[in-house]
Amino acid sequence: MIELDYMIIILLCVYLVFIIDSSRSVRPSEFEQVKVFLAKVIEGLDVGPNATRVGVVNYASRVKNEVSLKTHRTKAGLVKAVTKIEPLSTGTMTGLAIQFALNVAFSEGEGARVKSPDITKVAIIVTDGRPQDNVKDIALRAREAGIEIFAIGVGRVDMSTLRQMASDPLDDHVDYVESYSVIEKLTKKFQEAFCVSDLCATGDHDCEQVCISSPGSYKCACKDGFTLMDDGRSCSACSNSAIDVVFLIDGSKSVRPENFELVKKWINLIVDKLDVSDSKAHVGLVQYSSSVRQEFPLGRYNNKKDLKDAVKKMAYMERGTMTGQALRYLLDNSFNPGNGARPGVTKVGIVFTDGRSQDYIGDAARKAKENGFRMYAVGVGNAVEDELKEIASDPTGEHYFYTADFKAMTQIAKKLQINICQEEDPCECDSLVKFQKKVEDALQALTKKYILPKRIALLENKIV
Repeated sequence: MIELDYMIIILLCVYLVFIIDSSRSVRPSEFEQVKVFLAKVIEGLDVGPNATRVGVVNYASRVKNEVSLKTHRTKAGLVKAVTKIEPLSTGTMTGLAIQFALNVAFSEGEGARVKSPDITKVAIIVTDGRPQDNVKDIALRAREAGIEIFAIGVGRVDMSTLRQMASDPLDDHVDYVESYSVIEKLTKKFQEAFCVSDLCATGDHDCEQVCISSPGSYKCACKDGFTLMDDGRSCSACSNSAIDVVFLIDGSKSVRPENFELVKKWINLIVDKLDVSDSKAHVGLVQYSSSVRQEFPLGRYNNKKDLKDAVKKMAYMERGTMTGQALRYLLDNSFNPGNGARPGVTKVGIVFTDGRSQDYIGDAARKAKENGFRMYAVGVGNAVEDELKEIASDPTGEHYFYTADFKAMTQIAKKLQINICQEEDPCECDSLVKFQKKVEDALQALTKKYILPKRIALLENKIV
């Protein structure tokens, strides 16, 4: 009897309604950027009758149902409809728009199967101002009706209003961007949230040992005693050697206090992966804004507990973003023996920033790599990806990371691999090859001298 194992792939089906603010405070060029954002999210979705259905509600002082859940069943049709939406350019009646979504957009008449328990209803609200009506009560009713609400605020938006509208946990459902020009950076977050299968379960991955699922994607890991290689999929059994790691952390005012706490947690997630000891990994920490401040040098803490406690105590500096000045400090001070750097040990710099540098970074970034430092660049929010790539070592795809959301930094911590395996000494290899050749030559000589004559003599005896 043959037993068959059946693999079940659970597909999350979603009714997704965008609720977009087109009040007079949203300029025509900015409204075009909102439409580009919508189109890019749609492009990454599994759109179809039994997958994700998308609707769009446009509002200002009045509400207009631009795209119904039942109207378009293909990406091409949806994207074309989105491009034709025009701004209403009056007031900001956000509460009215949420009520419309609750009563109309998510109704059976508009294509929603209201009583289906396997259907998730999601509303994504994009706004840049303070509502002129009440949102708290109607948003509560919408959430109680089973609608999951994401609130995206832009520019001078009222943050308390976003929190009144959004579902719990607020950290996952409230997003903020400084301008419409960077709203596209939130695209990936929403693409990954809807209608995706378990790629590890389907086998659609190339992990050598362990595959770990995440929405719409996966990551590779290794068994105990192995290290994930730079390709992100293969594993090595080599042990970690000595390494000096310095974090260069942006503490400018744009980071905000609550996000700075997330940055400190992110640092400690990376510390957890290091073999911190007197002979292995040493860690230093530098914070910068308009000036540079060394929090602690390499080698001060030789166990994870003391090191992580020191990271938690780092006070937020605020002010500007002088990334170039910070890189020069790294060059001149952090990896100097006077600050605990060890000669002959691999040097790794991890630069974190959330915005464009206010000074020139080119020379310092290039010199760091010329000095043999392995440089990682991590950006969040308004960080400029070209600057991150300029800082990062080659291949840049393995040394720079970007996310639009501070809350997604934990994923970067999981991907960032800085363990260094001891490289093979080519001199030792050459010596081994030479020794092996000498042994082979000696064996051949012995064979010719002793074994072959004896065999010939035996053959001669048999012939006689």
